[in-house]
Amino acid sequence: MRPAARSAVPLAFLVLAPLAACGEADMADQARAKTWDKNPFFPREITMRQPVAGTVPRLDPARAAPQPQMISRALLDQGRERYGVFCTPCHGQDGRGAGMVVARGFPSAGDLTAGPVRAAAASDLYDAIANGRRAMFGMAQMIPSTDRWAIVAYVRALQLSQDAPVASLPAADRARLEATP
Repeated sequence: MRPAARSAVPLAFLVLAPLAACGEADMADQARAKTWDKNPFFPREITMRQPVAGTVPRLDPARAAPQPQMISRALLDQGRERYGVFCTPCHGQDGRGAGMVVARGFPSAGDLTAGPVRAAAASDLYDAIANGRRAMFGMAQMIPSTDRWAIVAYVRALQLSQDAPVASLPAADRARLEATP
């Protein structure tokens, strides 16, 4: 064997040896301790550990909160702000389903001022925000429960504001509307 060939054999072995160690092992198939298993490594042989002192628990945004008993101005303001962030891109400012995302080809968003949505229970609107409907994605992980109720309250206010007769407005608002060119 030539000297160059003799030095190539160990080099090839060094390159290919690590590949031989690769198998079809999967991290999901490895031994692991489950939460309630006994574990002699820890005192009291408990696998589940206590949180470190001072740990702040993470709030689950998907956790349901009770429906507010009263709609306040602060709740409506919060709902308008959250609606603007999460709902306007698809449903539009007026809630009629013609937001900028729909204008760019996304499937048509539902008209929040239409009869069926007006007739729906507040809990159905809340559920639609949390879990989605048709092309709408569920937003439970992004919108905390209290914000979902605020959005529902704002949608109800939007529904009342659409197609409202001018005669039903307070005199100051009527005058301001009539003064607008």
